[in-house]
Amino acid sequence: MKKLSELIVCFTGIIVFLIYGQSILIPFIFALLLWFTVRIFTSVSEKIPFYGNLVPNFFKKIISTIVIFFVLFVLTQIVLSSFNNIIKSHHDYDENLSHIIKKINTSFGVDIRTYIQTKSNELNIGKIAETLFDAISNIVSSTLMILLFAIFIFLEEVHLNYKLKQIFSNSPIKFKRLNDTLNKIEWSVARYLGIKTIISLLTGFLSYLVLISAEINFAIFWAFLIFLLNFIPTIGSLLGTIFPALFCLLQFGDFSIALTVFLIVGVIQVFIGNFLEPKWLGNSMNISPLVSILSLVFWGLIWGTTGMVISVPITVVIIIILSQFESTKNVAILLSEKGVINK
Repeated sequence: MKKLSELIVCFTGIIVFLIYGQSILIPFIFALLLWFTVRIFTSVSEKIPFYGNLVPNFFKKIISTIVIFFVLFVLTQIVLSSFNNIIKSHHDYDENLSHIIKKINTSFGVDIRTYIQTKSNELNIGKIAETLFDAISNIVSSTLMILLFAIFIFLEEVHLNYKLKQIFSNSPIKFKRLNDTLNKIEWSVARYLGIKTIISLLTGFLSYLVLISAEINFAIFWAFLIFLLNFIPTIGSLLGTIFPALFCLLQFGDFSIALTVFLIVGVIQVFIGNFLEPKWLGNSMNISPLVSILSLVFWGLIWGTTGMVISVPITVVIIIILSQFESTKNVAILLSEKGVINK
């Protein structure tokens, strides 16, 4: 009974820490992911002729970081520009929206227009603007914190291995075990991020071809949205299918075209998510499907959309750490996919 009480208190403390410390923890985790990504880019760049041998490792990391941020900057500009154009052109779809509302009212015997007008009168424009401003401020401050954390992680990396050797100088076996654990975490997270990015790019590209064929406006924006949502397990692919279909309905005012887009993009999501992705990832993630869903819900409740995106990498790291200790190995086995843990 005493152990159960201690466990409940400990778990409650962790939850409180995660909730109130998210302003620091989330940027730090993204800084770690940036560090992982830079390391991957640096390792890949070493295979480039001449560049790999002539350029010092320090400059490779700087170049990799610049390339990553340049790509992110370009993509952000494209998305913001497309989103701005969507906002400006929303009146172009008023006629189709009226047609859709009229058709729904006739088919289901409801009055959607009156309901929307009632709710729109309750909106506080000032409060919405304040919320948007706070959101933008949080993004800017988080970006600065991510950069700051990343810089210190890169600086710390230089001496980390030596520090660990000094700490475990009297126990080389423990040092090797810790080093193996860190390598396993790095390999698992890097593999997941790399394959997930490739799969998300493929999903976004194929969806883009479908959207272009259907002549949907702002196809590149919707394709990029599909790419981003694909990082959220399970519900991300569903949302990435629904949003373009709804916009298609708004643009054309035709349920059949929207349904066709929904089905084709949905088939792409199902095929890649259920056949291609498991084949590429294999058993490297080693997470029970039920645990994956519960992890998605848990981190989503704690950290919102950000928590959903990083739920899988965090769970992988937790399972790897738990598997290294005899007292928690059974928990790791329970959380794993098939009950097998790689040592």
